[in-house]
This record gives sequence, structure tokens and C-alpha cells, in this order.
Amino acid sequence: MPTPHDLVSMARYNQWMNQKIYAAAQSLPIEEVTKDRGAYFQSILGTLNHLYVADIIWLKRFSRHPSQFTTLSGLNDQPSPTRLDEIVHERLPELWAARVKLDTTILNLAAQITQFDLNQVLSYKNMSGEPKTKGFSDLLQHFFNHQTHHRGQLTTLLAQAGKHVEPTDLLVLLDDA
Repeated sequence: MPTPHDLVSMARYNQWMNQKIYAAAQSLPIEEVTKDRGAYFQSILGTLNHLYVADIIWLKRFSRHPSQFTTLSGLNDQPSPTRLDEIVHERLPELWAARVKLDTTILNLAAQITQFDLNQVLSYKNMSGEPKTKGFSDLLQHFFNHQTHHRGQLTTLLAQAGKHVEPTDLLVLLDDA
């Protein structure tokens, strides 16, 4: 089970990697960013949108946690994505601006979560409308793992376009003992 400290580390890593990936993507011509590269979400832009959409979906679910995290209250004003491949922003600058705000929300959420919160369960409906109940700590592990998984795909897509994103290891952000 992750600790509250682990969650802050993962939120910092999420923000750091997103900054690196978006910087690389923004240095490319738009044709390279939107080019279908045969990835699950086709392009760099499609994969970036998927990560944003998935994070919104999960954060909206997390807003139903019994602790009612105040940092998530603003998400209720946003429309809920209906598909995992939804393109919420067709232009990279707008998606980046939304990503920056979302990463700040994720950092603030991680800072609010206590061990008591981690021990709770969360009930939600998946994208098919099926009810699910899972441990909150397990859902948070999935949340951060999902981001890492798709950013791995993005580093490959960016490399195909001639942009290398290095370093990518969490180790770089860990404090020395």
C-alpha cells in the first residue's frame, strides 16, 4: 500500500514528466504531433488527450471519496468525458494549459490524502456503467501507473518524431538520504 509520502512523490513525478513530454511535443511541427503513428491512441496528441481524459475521469471518481477532498470540488464544473479516446483539446497549447491546472490539482490532492483516506474503499461506475468498489489505495496506484504507462508510449512516439525525452526515471527526483 502506498503511503501519503509515496503519493506526493508520484504526483511530483507526474508533473515533472508531463512538463518534459509537452516541451518535446511543443517543439515539433503540428503535423508530427498529429501524425498517426500506429499507437493505440494514434498520435502524440491523441495519447496526450487520452491521459488528460483518463485523469479527469479518475479524479471525478475520487471526488466521491468519503473524505470529500476540497481540491477536487472544481472538477464537478467540467464536463465528464464519455470516451477514453475523446479529443478534448485539438490544439497542443490549450491541452497544455489544461494539463498544468490538472497536475496542480493532482499535487494538491496527494498532499491532502492521509493514511486513513488510503484505507477507505471507493464505489464508482466504470465507463460501461458497471458498479465497482475497490480500495482507494489500489485505485491511486492504478491512477499513477496508468500515467506512467502512457508516458512510456509517448516517449517512444516522440523518439519516432526525432525528440528524445531524457531522463525519465523517478530516481532523478528522489531526495538523497
